[in-house]
Amino acid sequence: MHKKLHFNSWYAKYSKKYIIFAVSKTKMMLNRKLLYILVGTALSITASAQRQTMSLNDAILIAQQNSFDAQLARFSFMSSYWAYKSFRAELLPSMSITGGIMNFNHSRVEARNSEDGKINYVDNNSLTNSFTFSVDQQISSLGGTLSLQSYLYRLDQFDYKMTTYNTLPLKLSYAQPLRSYNELKWRKKSEPKEYERAKKVYLENIEDVAIQVASLYFDAISAQSDYQQNVSKYKDLEALYEISKKRLSLGTITKSDLLQLELSMLNTKVEVNNSKIKLDDGLFNLFSYIRVTNYQDVELTPPSNVMDMVLNADEVTLKALTNSSHVLEQDLAVLNAQQNLAKAKSAKGIQMQLNAEVGFNRTADGFTAAYRNLQDNEIIGVSITLPIFDWGVQKGKVMVAKSNLELAKTKKEQADNDYIQKIKREVLQFSFQSEQCRTSQRAQEISHERYDITKKRFEMGNISVTELNTALQELETAKSQYITQLKTYWTYYYSLRRYTLYDWVQKRALNADFDALIHNK
Repeated sequence: MHKKLHFNSWYAKYSKKYIIFAVSKTKMMLNRKLLYILVGTALSITASAQRQTMSLNDAILIAQQNSFDAQLARFSFMSSYWAYKSFRAELLPSMSITGGIMNFNHSRVEARNSEDGKINYVDNNSLTNSFTFSVDQQISSLGGTLSLQSYLYRLDQFDYKMTTYNTLPLKLSYAQPLRSYNELKWRKKSEPKEYERAKKVYLENIEDVAIQVASLYFDAISAQSDYQQNVSKYKDLEALYEISKKRLSLGTITKSDLLQLELSMLNTKVEVNNSKIKLDDGLFNLFSYIRVTNYQDVELTPPSNVMDMVLNADEVTLKALTNSSHVLEQDLAVLNAQQNLAKAKSAKGIQMQLNAEVGFNRTADGFTAAYRNLQDNEIIGVSITLPIFDWGVQKGKVMVAKSNLELAKTKKEQADNDYIQKIKREVLQFSFQSEQCRTSQRAQEISHERYDITKKRFEMGNISVTELNTALQELETAKSQYITQLKTYWTYYYSLRRYTLYDWVQKRALNADFDALIHNK
């Protein structure tokens, strides 16, 4: 019986979730099914009757759907999505209904005599009802607001047994600032960029998950290799110790050599326990990050080889500047500074606003009569605010905004240069790293072969314990170095994927099914 991992229950639960990278939506759906089949199959393969293997790619695919960091990336994107959708809704006409119902007023109110100006207080016993329907549209290019309204007002005066209707069946009004800051116009420039940046940041966050998993994975692999090496080393030393005790009785080995071998065996026993604790910590860190339990029977398998891949620094830089969020972030910083400058300039000097409205109204004693023989209603005017002296407050704000704009441009130039140099340095390091891995792998093979030869020679009595310990140390160092070089290689690779949002193996841009993500499919 093959023992099933807890991964399979996770896979059944989450196999219809997000994050499948592809070029188009059609390819996305095909790749989604293919990847899930591959993950499900990989997690069902066993290394023995009781143990399962887990590759780096398996761990990354699980983490990109199930880890907390992946969920945070989704929530962050959804926040940006709804912010953008809310902005798009602001560009559409808005409709509203306002009014007051059954407003009863029984009180004494002030009344002034129109002939002599004498003030008297009279009883007020009235009921009012009002209703207003309004359609408003912001004109983003001009910064004005166009409104269409319909109004009905009813006044019942019970003391006089009078009912009065005041109607405004149709009123078209427009308010246009003539020198004011047009926020909506600037937001039409920045909000689409913000949303595109959110998409790219989401993809980068998913790649950050891959980088983190690679780091945790190779930390666990290193601990696993140390533990297995120490167990094997202890078994070898235990067997050699038994042989050496017999050789001591034959006089072919000294008591000092036997004690040295026993000391190495005891020290290795301690190392076995320590490395087991380190392995447990490494596995816990990895599997808690990808949020998978019941991993006690899992054996991690390092990538067997590295890719023969030569990347051109200029091509990688171009992909990074085209696909990553860096350029959008810098453009938005400059755009924000330009927006603040425009706002500061518009607040300086004379402020004017044009207000105009045209419509029909009528006041009558009956509801039907209030909609007959309508009278024209036209209003137009310009309001003006002219500051005379403000001690240079607005001028100072303009100068601050100008300085901040120049600062943003300079920071953008510096950030671009640093970003390009960082990418080129990563490409150079990655190019050398594959050879480093091959060299380390060959060194591991040689050290293993040398240890086997040394162990046989020790069993034959041709070498001392010191030479045996030296071969063991060289083997341990070679294995540790090989895993370290693998970790460095894959960290560089996933970092370049993150910078460029490009799969250099499949030769395609990284993408995600954002529609499925938005609708939680």
